[in-house]
Amino acid sequence: MTAFIDLVRSRRSIRRFLPRAVEREKITACLEAARMAPSAHNAQPWRFFVVDDPGLRDRLCEKAFRGIYRVSRFAAQAPVVIVVLVRKDIVVHFVGRRIQGTTYHLIDSGIAGEHLVLQAEELGLGTCWMGWFSRRGVRRALGLPRRYKVVAMIPLGYPASRPPRETERMPLDEVAWWNGLGEGAEDGECGKGPTPER
Repeated sequence: MTAFIDLVRSRRSIRRFLPRAVEREKITACLEAARMAPSAHNAQPWRFFVVDDPGLRDRLCEKAFRGIYRVSRFAAQAPVVIVVLVRKDIVVHFVGRRIQGTTYHLIDSGIAGEHLVLQAEELGLGTCWMGWFSRRGVRRALGLPRRYKVVAMIPLGYPASRPPRETERMPLDEVAWWNGLGEGAEDGECGKGPTPER
């Protein structure tokens, strides 16, 4: 069994897909992983619109990736495109945004989406979390009611190629601090934070 950290490290944003159908049971496994994600007040605001019909996928991608969004057209090669939605009419989210300024529904959908992406990785599938597309085009192509906000698109399929190396990440001591702010944190600069006692 793969260790979780190895799964996280092996995940890549895939932009080239094989013309091979993805088995429904694998798609369902990814959706099930997303369904199990935690959410604020257990509101579970996420919805996943799965597009695996080639005709609908083509119409969706044509409307989603036109004009300034053309750079995202690589997603049209994927045999499956999952559109991540959130319900906008959940009271706890409205209250949280008004009182704390936190958009819990976006946090919740991000957690669920990451569950989906990591499950796909474990199953040998490739994904790419996408935010650069026409939300209006997606809404029109899929006939979505106004109560749903379009958050992201995730193309899903078997990778035709994978980036060979991890994308560079900032060192841990620049993003995590132990029991106090790290150097430069107050002025917004990255810096080394206090290290844990050994």
